[in-house]
Amino acid sequence: MSTVNTSETEISNFFLIGIPGMESDKIWVSIPICLMYLVALLGNCTILFFIKTEPSLHEPMYYFLSMLALSDLGLSLSSLPTMLRIFLFNAPGISPDACIAQEFFIHGFSAMESSVLLLMSFDRFIAICNPLRYTSILTSAKVTKIGLAFSLKNVLLILPFPFTLKHLKYCKKNLLSHSYCLHQDVMKLACSDNKVNVIYGLFVALTGVLDLTFIFTSYMMILKAVLSIASQRERLKVLNTCVSHICAVLIFYVPIISLAAIYRFAKHSSPIIRILMADVFLLVPPLMNPIVYCVKSQQIRNMVLGKLCQKQG
Repeated sequence: MSTVNTSETEISNFFLIGIPGMESDKIWVSIPICLMYLVALLGNCTILFFIKTEPSLHEPMYYFLSMLALSDLGLSLSSLPTMLRIFLFNAPGISPDACIAQEFFIHGFSAMESSVLLLMSFDRFIAICNPLRYTSILTSAKVTKIGLAFSLKNVLLILPFPFTLKHLKYCKKNLLSHSYCLHQDVMKLACSDNKVNVIYGLFVALTGVLDLTFIFTSYMMILKAVLSIASQRERLKVLNTCVSHICAVLIFYVPIISLAAIYRFAKHSSPIIRILMADVFLLVPPLMNPIVYCVKSQQIRNMVLGKLCQKQG
């Protein structure tokens, strides 16, 4: 599949891989993938619509949920073009510039999702551990400033990726490991020194680990506060307000940790497992987060059901 095989000339295209062994069944694979994208896009747009139009949802918790929905939309739209090209049109080729642009958006929205999950854990911590000051600490203006600050932080964090990749030379290998472009995948194809990319990529990965550490710490403090409540019924009621967020954290981080573990400890495992796990990382969180919040949030669930009943009536 390689187009150029000399060290003097740079390659003109990268090639993305679909699911090995299922080349003849790509059209059937594309059907569930398209449905997942459709549900993810509709679900997150629905969340954003209700939060924007319903005054009762103009609260910090739902503002953070809208940030999560925007991150999920960005994540879905970033990977959608190459996934559809591979499975619908059997066109795995992609130019280096387009590939580098895609990896910037995928990593950027992934970093944003991680940050939003951290902010949501902070929101739950204040709501449970300091409920009397909740509205004074997390005002609408402060939530907006926090959201913008974290968005800027993530843009600046991921911004070096395209520039460092652009300066590398690609002259021998051009077959990528997934259905979309990732920084660590692209830099491995380089035939020039990529130490800067490796070191900076590790630094970015550590910021994600830091987010997860702070989320874990928040929940340890929340658990400590909940255990001090005398009534078991009240404990369950308080913990129930965290269920949606805990599910979102697990949905996002479990595939990432599993993929990292496979690359670290199961290097000789089937490439199909790694490919499927990488696809799960991009497809499942945007799909499941709206479903989880529609099921667990009574306000959003009632609004969705109310709209559906109006249409049927």
